[in-house]
Amino acid sequence: MKSPLVQPYLFFGGRCDEALAFYQKAIGARIEMRMSFSESPEPMPPGSIPRGFEKKVMHAAVRIGESLVMASDGNSEKLSFCGFSLSLACASEDQARQSFDALAEGGRITMPISKTFWSPCFGMLQDRFGVGWMVSLLAPESA
Repeated sequence: MKSPLVQPYLFFGGRCDEALAFYQKAIGARIEMRMSFSESPEPMPPGSIPRGFEKKVMHAAVRIGESLVMASDGNSEKLSFCGFSLSLACASEDQARQSFDALAEGGRITMPISKTFWSPCFGMLQDRFGVGWMVSLLAPESA
């Protein structure tokens, strides 16, 4: 029997396409699948999504390195990311710094990227959508 798999599922409250384009540019994310509410094989129940959400993202699968992240606009314009961060482990210090700087564009740095006792290169930020990120350099034995 295969082990369970945990994959983050992010809801962007109407800004999912914008977020996906940002992650493509910032960290090389690849959209593997995208379906709007209007493309659903079954119609959405009346009142289940806000008016104007028909062309918004019902479901997307996004590849970041070897990880798969799911995303959607959800069924509300409310946006709240709290209580978690995505951890981006990079193979080189240059990659870590470039990724950190790109993700921080339009966002807020909560811990500048620098050397720590657990990593030669680690930083934390909230991107322009409010998603928390921890960017680090992989340990030499796991790189």
